[in-house]
Amino acid sequence: MSRDSIRINRALISVSDKSGLDGLARVLSAHKVEMISTGGTAAHLKAMGHTVHDVAELTGFPEMLDGRVKTLHPAVHGGLLAIRGNPDHEAAVTAHQISPIDLLVVNLYPFEQALSAGKASAEMIETIDVGGPAMIRAAAKNHDGVAVVVDPSDYAALIGELDAGAGTTSLQLRRRLAAKAFARTAAYDSAIAGWLGEQAGVTAPAYRSFAGHLVKELRYGENPHQTATLYASVPPQPGVVSARQVQGKELSFNNIADADAALELAAELGEEGPAVVIVKHANPCGAAIGTSALDAYLRALACDPVSAFGGIVALSGRLDAMTAAEISKLFTEVVIAPDADDAALAVLAAKANMRVLLTGALPDPHARRDLVKSLSGGLLVQSRDWRGIADAKFDIVTQRQPTAAETADLRFAFTVAKHVKSNAIVYARNRATVGIGAGQMSRIDSARVAGWKAADAAKAMGADKPLTVGSVAASEAFFPFADGLEAIAAAGATAVIQPGGSVKDAEVIAAADRLGLAMVFTGQRHFRH
Repeated sequence: MSRDSIRINRALISVSDKSGLDGLARVLSAHKVEMISTGGTAAHLKAMGHTVHDVAELTGFPEMLDGRVKTLHPAVHGGLLAIRGNPDHEAAVTAHQISPIDLLVVNLYPFEQALSAGKASAEMIETIDVGGPAMIRAAAKNHDGVAVVVDPSDYAALIGELDAGAGTTSLQLRRRLAAKAFARTAAYDSAIAGWLGEQAGVTAPAYRSFAGHLVKELRYGENPHQTATLYASVPPQPGVVSARQVQGKELSFNNIADADAALELAAELGEEGPAVVIVKHANPCGAAIGTSALDAYLRALACDPVSAFGGIVALSGRLDAMTAAEISKLFTEVVIAPDADDAALAVLAAKANMRVLLTGALPDPHARRDLVKSLSGGLLVQSRDWRGIADAKFDIVTQRQPTAAETADLRFAFTVAKHVKSNAIVYARNRATVGIGAGQMSRIDSARVAGWKAADAAKAMGADKPLTVGSVAASEAFFPFADGLEAIAAAGATAVIQPGGSVKDAEVIAAADRLGLAMVFTGQRHFRH
């Protein structure tokens, strides 16, 4: 039978993270709670002047096997698991001289930190905690009578209840702490299982879990009636999740998703020079590699200034004041970059609502990690699309060869197309997009949409012809028919890059030759849904 208010008489404390421990111990002492602890934690508490009993006094056994065995003992687990008020349990613990433990304070060996630091295998093994998770799960299971704390951030809530309730805890708090405790051990085990699976070369484990720690609760999801939260993965990666927000309103779900999409493309293009990407609703509406950040931004913006309104701007390098001044001329939701000059931040500070994120570094465009999509009744998991144009073939399949300038633009356009929702058509010139068609149900429609946008952008800047005239075009998947290629030629493009592999390839190649286009097959598809 559950009881609401439980008096804390005895606490077992064993922590690797000792932040806030002195304050907690002082409160426990004030409420006359007997404290039991393990080696390093006991020494730390004693050094701060607290009265602590070593766990070896409780178990009658010393720590052994380099500390691997110290709390795996009936005196510990009996004290945690015995149900208060159960006559049989009380008779058993009395017969074996086991005293109840009312509070467990444990945080685990720092396996995730060792994983993030890339420690050697032997060191990783030694940071796998066994006794800690066993105690946490025991205390959490028996939360009707035991409080369990696995995170120093919860010390304040515990202290508040102890002070308000004369050394007692409520069932509501114990239940919340127990839920967090089971979540913590699940995340911990997930990180270990993932690492061991990688070591063993397992690509499709029989059981799969994904872990992260809460960064923040968001105001809502894609729409106001949806809830949303942001979690950071282990090990952490440079990017929007770990970025420092230096100004602006709270990030929304859509802001975060779009900023991630923009930064991923900026990181890949940034391997070739200063790059800027503008994203709207998860799709690039402008991207360029320039001689400077300012040059790249202006040319990316010229692709589709209408869609750029209210968009996300990502830079591959440091944001300077001149570029910041140009960005601030247009309503922009988020600016994300590895770093920024103080002068640039001062310029953007005039736009108080603009979110500015500094990541410290760029994500690795070629990092191998898994992507997860939830389904009704399951999860769909795939490896990230880490391949780039450098991994692709460059087979020229037409009579006309692309020029050196066309070749550079083809490589650029194909990289951008990889980050555009399918079906994707990207027109580019001088390593800047001049037209992007995204997410259409047919490839010919994407080619036409991109052409229309390019014509509109040309009209807005007073150009006498569409920006696609003299450009190249990229398709992230093959052309099923020649009509898409014909639409590209009608827009004024002179060269095309695509994966190839259609049953109609011969027809498409013949059309390219008839239209005087140079065409390259990569043998590498980049669908994005």
